[in-house]
Amino acid sequence: MLHPAIPASLLALAAPAFASLGDGPGQLDGVQVAQVTVHERIIIRVPRMGPARAAPIPAPIRWKEKKGPKCIAAADLGGALIAEPGAVDLVLAGGKRLRARLDDDCGPMDFYNGFYLRPAADGQVCADRDVIRMRSGASCGIATFRTLVAK
Repeated sequence: MLHPAIPASLLALAAPAFASLGDGPGQLDGVQVAQVTVHERIIIRVPRMGPARAAPIPAPIRWKEKKGPKCIAAADLGGALIAEPGAVDLVLAGGKRLRARLDDDCGPMDFYNGFYLRPAADGQVCADRDVIRMRSGASCGIATFRTLVAK
C-alpha cells in the first residue's frame, strides 16, 4: 500500500532509477534522474475601496507645550521626530512625548539625517548639560525639555 503523502506519480518517476541499480554495494550502473516541477498559483483578492468604505484620514495631532522635566532617563527614550526648527520631539516608553528645545545657534538641517544622545554616568539626559550630536560631527546643546500634551 502506498503512503498517502507520496503521490503515485512521484513513485512512477523514481522506479526506473531504483530498477537499474548495480549488483554490488556502491555501484550505480545506468542511473536515471528525473525532475518534477510543481507550479502553484496563489491569488489574493483585494476589495476595491469605494467612498463608503474609505477610512477617514485622521487630523494631525496638535501639541501644546507644558513645563517639562530637567532630566529624563536615557533608558526611557523610544524614538525621536523632527517637528519644527530648533526642536526635537522625543517619544518615551509608554507613549509620553517631550520636546527638546535646542540652543539658538543650531540649524534645523543639521540633525535631519539622525543624531546621537550620550547619557551621562547617571543614566540621565539633562537640559543645560547634555548635547545632541549630529552625524555630521556638529553638536547642539539641549536648552530645555517641554512636556507635550494633545490639544
